[in-house]
Amino acid sequence: MSIEFQSFCMKILMVCLGNICRSPLAEGILRQKSIENQLNIAIDSAGTIGIHAGEQPDKRMQATALKFGIDLSNLRSRQVSLADFQNFDRIYAMDESNFKDLLKLAKNDQEKAKVRLLLDENPLNSLKNVPDPYYGGQEGFEQVYFLLEETINHLINNLKHDKR
Repeated sequence: MSIEFQSFCMKILMVCLGNICRSPLAEGILRQKSIENQLNIAIDSAGTIGIHAGEQPDKRMQATALKFGIDLSNLRSRQVSLADFQNFDRIYAMDESNFKDLLKLAKNDQEKAKVRLLLDENPLNSLKNVPDPYYGGQEGFEQVYFLLEETINHLINNLKHDKR
């Protein structure tokens, strides 16, 4: 997806391993909520590995998202690039493993400071990792949806009040 970055006041990248489950859902939820809250945010997602590059999100994740009114069918997986550290203000990792991989890619302290764990935005949550539902059943996809939605609500609130 091509984004015209100059017209946005905040640019956020969501990152998981393959960019077919968690990060595209986080992108879709954040996009919907930023529109609802009239926030000027550019949102994209990527994976730390490129094994699924060019693919749509997992069909189970697409079905889960559609159940809650979010269409992910236009998204395509891509791998994180070094340019992402220049193009985005915040890079949210879905788990500690991807967080560490992102920090290894960052070239300097300024780029490292952009990398955060998404669940750290949710003060009501004690988890550090968004569970990967890929190898489980449909129930896992819905649990991830609710966890991401709650967390992104907190993120939106933080952005609206410019607390971070």
